[in-house]
Amino acid sequence: MTRSTNSIITGPASIGHASALDFAQPEPLDMASGKYVKLWQGPQHPGITGNMSLELVLEGDTIVGCKTHVGYLHRGFEKLMERRTFIQNFTVVCRIAVPEPTFNEYLYSHAVEEISGIEIPERAIWLRTMNLELMRLASFLMWIGGMSSAFGQYTVPNWTLAYRDFVLDLFEEMTGARIYHMYIVPGGVRAGLPDGFRKRARDIMDGAEKLLDQVERVMFNNAVFKARSKGLGIITSDMIDPYGIVGPNARACGVSRDLRKDEPYLAYDQLDFEVVTGSDSDAYERAYLRLQETRQCINLIRQCLDHTPTDGPFQADMPNVLHWKVPAGETYVKAECTRGEYGYYMVTDGTEFVRRVHVRGPSYTHAIAVMERLAVGNNIADIAGLMVSLHTYPPEIER
Repeated sequence: MTRSTNSIITGPASIGHASALDFAQPEPLDMASGKYVKLWQGPQHPGITGNMSLELVLEGDTIVGCKTHVGYLHRGFEKLMERRTFIQNFTVVCRIAVPEPTFNEYLYSHAVEEISGIEIPERAIWLRTMNLELMRLASFLMWIGGMSSAFGQYTVPNWTLAYRDFVLDLFEEMTGARIYHMYIVPGGVRAGLPDGFRKRARDIMDGAEKLLDQVERVMFNNAVFKARSKGLGIITSDMIDPYGIVGPNARACGVSRDLRKDEPYLAYDQLDFEVVTGSDSDAYERAYLRLQETRQCINLIRQCLDHTPTDGPFQADMPNVLHWKVPAGETYVKAECTRGEYGYYMVTDGTEFVRRVHVRGPSYTHAIAVMERLAVGNNIADIAGLMVSLHTYPPEIER
């Protein structure tokens, strides 16, 4: 029998929420049979569910096949960096992942410092740590709103996105910008904390803590949210290593991995916190774990406010950055962003320009291989919620 040229996406059909272990090697779907309908979701809007495309095959309203398509946001950042000096690249790296530009600033700076042998001052270490945790807090607040709205709850995103603006106010005070901060630079940071910042930050942390209590009551105790998210997109522990699953997606099924604890960087070895884990990594568990990690961000920011030195240098002695030739070398550096391990591989050749930079974000596996596997067997109405539950950022795939 000749296969149809349209029989490209495969997967077993099942009713209700699909288990990750239900997948066997399926037979190709015969698209000419009239039994299936192909539907494209995305790209149509600037969000998690619209910056990439899902090629879905449906039997009724059940997904029986899924193939992801990326490339719509490719901007060539890695190649652009090879044509700019080391300091000029700061207008580039922060734009790779819009919701979390700070991690790109930090990892790029850290890679340059490691190759150059630069030691940053103690005050800069604490300021960087605070900056990263503020970024995690802002990102989580936006994600919680997106997760709630994906299941038809629009009160929570109004709360969390509005409160995220207060965190962006802190960034504006601290760095001069709300989104693209360009605050973490090779050798340290651009400035210390402005007068009155610590009190304002503590007040905002107090408010965020109260907000999260409301979010838990309204979102996680909602019968509709529970019914639609529990059992949706289950990740089991045997998937973690084969699929390269990291961050909250892995921790939600009990895997205790967090770079801040396992391979501490900056001031994390001086902070008091434990890795948050769950037991059943479905969409509900992943969401609830991220709620707990958001609370953890607040606690870590408070610790940073208490321990960050009030004086001392925040920038190491640096050469003239306009004519800076970084020694030849290579390195891989990484940090724990809200989605898991975020890494930079850098190669230099002793000139004023970087030889090669490769950016590896966790969305690359979560949004492609994991998404394709978990989508099959679920209802089309739940596909947006499943995507958001994996916390994927298509821009960091594209680079």
